[in-house]
Formats: sequence, C-alpha cells, structure tokens
Amino acid sequence: MFQRLPLEPSGSTVGISIDGRRVEARAGDTVAAAMLAAGVVRCRTTPVSGAPRAPYCMMGVCFDCLVTIDGVGSRQGCLVRVREGMRIEMQQGARELGK
Repeated sequence: MFQRLPLEPSGSTVGISIDGRRVEARAGDTVAAAMLAAGVVRCRTTPVSGAPRAPYCMMGVCFDCLVTIDGVGSRQGCLVRVREGMRIEMQQGARELGK
C-alpha cells in the first residue's frame, strides 16, 4: 500500500520507537510518514466508537493522524518531524486530561 523510494546514498536515518518497536526512519520524515513506511497503518482509535484511524491528508487538516509523542497526546503526526530516540504510541480513544 505505501512504498518508499530508495534512500539516497547521502540520506541519514534516525532510530525511533513505535508502540515499543524500534524502527529506523529517514531523517526529515514526519511521524506519520515514518509510521506508514514501517507498516503501521493505524495511528489512533476514535473516542466514541473505537474505530481505527490512519493518516489521511498528510497536511494537518483531518486530524486522523493523532498520536502520543514522548508522552504528549493528540500530536498531529503529519506535522511533527522524527528525531533520534522519539517514542511514538498509538492513541487509544480520548486523550487523558493533562497529557
């Protein structure tokens, strides 16, 4: 479904964690792009029905890519660039207040 172009010889990678699984992402990629490239197609579940949601617009409009990044919930994965050591978790339902 989502296929990457080959990495340029000068391209660098960063190590991130997605739901506890260590993956290498391309430096400069957004969290949403890194998740899709790693085969993770579900970012969150909706608060009401629990339906799975995935990145859709990739430009910050639809809010379907909400994830928890380094303990902070409701971050738009399509707008945040990956960085070394980043911890990304799928967001389940409504975000807890204060997180």
